[in-house]
Amino acid sequence: MFGYPIIHVAIGRDARGRLRVAKGIIAVGQFAIGAVAIAQVGIGLLFGFGQIVFGLTALAQVAIAPWMAVGQLAFGYIAIGQLAFGAWAYGMHALGTHAWGRNRADPEAVAFFRELARQLGFR
Repeated sequence: MFGYPIIHVAIGRDARGRLRVAKGIIAVGQFAIGAVAIAQVGIGLLFGFGQIVFGLTALAQVAIAPWMAVGQLAFGYIAIGQLAFGAWAYGMHALGTHAWGRNRADPEAVAFFRELARQLGFR
């Protein structure tokens, strides 16, 4: 699709000793780039999952996303994590315009994240 495989899995090194990078609509590997990336280090245009990931939405130890990031260290418009940075931030230490954490409990953030949890079926 668009010159890329639907699913591409790449791990390890190639014959020349270079690290392999998975590139596909769904990319899986140590390093991956795709619409959906599952990787140690990856770029998922729509969604990324792994250790260090950038994507529209990201779920990772270090998650960086323009929309929603969830991870131990999360950077996003909506950020949920142990250390969360975002316009709407929720976590142990939340820093942002509207933050809810040990350090701060903005009433708008509390209402926003409670409603988000309800919509996602957690409440």
